[in-house]
Amino acid sequence: MKFIRSLLSALLASVLSASLLAADFPTKPLRIVIGFPAGGPLDQHARLLSDRLQQVLGQPVLIDYKAGAGGTVGAQEVMKAPADGYTLMLANTGVMVINPALYTRLPYQTLRDFTPIARTAMQPLALLVNPQVPVTTLPQFIDYARARPGQINYGSAGNGGISHLVPEMFKTATGLFMVHIPYRGSAPAFTDLMAGQVQFMAESVPQASVYHKQGKVRALAVTGRERSPALPDIPTVAEAGLKSFEVVGFYGFLAPAGVPADVANTLSQAFKTVLSQPDVRQRMVSQGADPAFLGSADFHRYLSQEMPRWAQAVRQSGARLD
Repeated sequence: MKFIRSLLSALLASVLSASLLAADFPTKPLRIVIGFPAGGPLDQHARLLSDRLQQVLGQPVLIDYKAGAGGTVGAQEVMKAPADGYTLMLANTGVMVINPALYTRLPYQTLRDFTPIARTAMQPLALLVNPQVPVTTLPQFIDYARARPGQINYGSAGNGGISHLVPEMFKTATGLFMVHIPYRGSAPAFTDLMAGQVQFMAESVPQASVYHKQGKVRALAVTGRERSPALPDIPTVAEAGLKSFEVVGFYGFLAPAGVPADVANTLSQAFKTVLSQPDVRQRMVSQGADPAFLGSADFHRYLSQEMPRWAQAVRQSGARLD
């Protein structure tokens, strides 16, 4: 009986401690870890949101760069941090759902080792061709490539990245046979697309729109559910005839596994407040990302649905990394 009373007392103390933590949270600065170098798209996204986030939470928000291994170094940093809500990870599609299927010895599992806090943005891609390819629509390109199996090359920023896997999903959806040419990054791949060394590529909308308007590449479709404000005259892949094709990258914030639910909810609601501000949404769109908030529970469900989808794309591509 004494043991049971002690156990109940311990459980009650734990519950009260968690409640007090949530009620007082946050009482010190927060840290956002990014697994990539400063200056990239994730850094832009973090800076855009962190200024407003610290106003909502009433505490400074610091950005910490832990670059390496496709975001894995940063993920490990957050995975091992205390589960108190003061350390967050800003991650992209690659870190959250592609890496677990791509790396044979990945030190983390997304849904086991992290608490999803908030999805904050979606990033569709544009399907592009070199202007010398004699097509102006996606159906025309599909017919053109189908008549030339193995003769169309597509470039990517490297094996297993989103610019590799989206064309692989497109190949699966259409039954096309195109040859993958991996590069060391997006810039050299895009340069060769403009030069005609590769004929096809999936690229982020901001870069695609600039060069499409200059006539250096031709955008055929965007991979999101809706047309992009940056390419308003370009149809979605679904509008162009592939009804079920919708593939977008996304950004989101995660905390270490075991963060109290009230703390996770406080953080989630803070991101919701920030993303409801019109000027933040406008600046996000100008950076090429679509505001797309999901709270903690919904983000968890979303990741659970996305992980097998991207794992299948990795398997079909044959990409594996150690």
